[in-house]
Amino acid sequence: MRAPPAFLRGLRPTLHISHRGGALLAPENTLEAFRQSVERFRTDMLELDVHVTRDGEIVVAHDDTLQRCTDGIGQLAALTLSELKRLDAGYGFTLDEGQTFPFRGQNVRIPTLREVLRAFPDLRLNVELKPDVAGQEELLARLLEDEGAVERVCLGSEQDAVGERLAARLPDACHFYPREALAALVIGMRSGEPPPDDPRYTVLDMPLYFGEVRLVDAQFLRECAERGKWVNVWTVDDAAEMTRLIEEGVGGIMTDRPDLLRQRMDATTKPG
Repeated sequence: MRAPPAFLRGLRPTLHISHRGGALLAPENTLEAFRQSVERFRTDMLELDVHVTRDGEIVVAHDDTLQRCTDGIGQLAALTLSELKRLDAGYGFTLDEGQTFPFRGQNVRIPTLREVLRAFPDLRLNVELKPDVAGQEELLARLLEDEGAVERVCLGSEQDAVGERLAARLPDACHFYPREALAALVIGMRSGEPPPDDPRYTVLDMPLYFGEVRLVDAQFLRECAERGKWVNVWTVDDAAEMTRLIEEGVGGIMTDRPDLLRQRMDATTKPG
């Protein structure tokens, strides 16, 4: 069995992971959301997504288009960093279904990944590279190396081709399973068949449910641990599910409600 990556050293279940910084409490993937989760809710890890701008800068955003979260329109990759920095990244956020927009006009901007790394120098990050564009993994790898951040970032993509290129470029980093490789592993484990062993990937970032089938339980977690794999589930915003997962010993819980997860974690005795 391959030695665990440095990213996982010293970690114990259950990790408090803020999905996009806590997307139901503040504008997602912004420094404002990240700071709130770190300072108010003592998050253990930030989950975020990255894209590459027209001029080769890596910025933190989920969508490849601008209109859902900002006052811009069109493709993110068509703009330079300077152009993106003029957009209002708090423009679309609302807590009351569009009646008010409390972050609009408050100087909330799309951050670069470098800004996030420097703002939280001791925090682990779960980073998904979104586009399937050959060469962009090289830009991400160089940035992480320049910032000395390779060991505190778990990398990956939903897309297998991107995940494979990232694993090839940074073989000693922590990598989470891309979609097809994850599906093959989970289906094999749950069916009782020998699952494929892929040492490139150590972390399962996975949904809690597939339809009405709950994929993660205590037995599944034990079997993953026996294979040297760590399990994070997304995106869990229900208090009862949070409590059950903590009691089962899940590696980490990704949530848009870091406030609620903090309450549940503080009220629940962790296994071990």
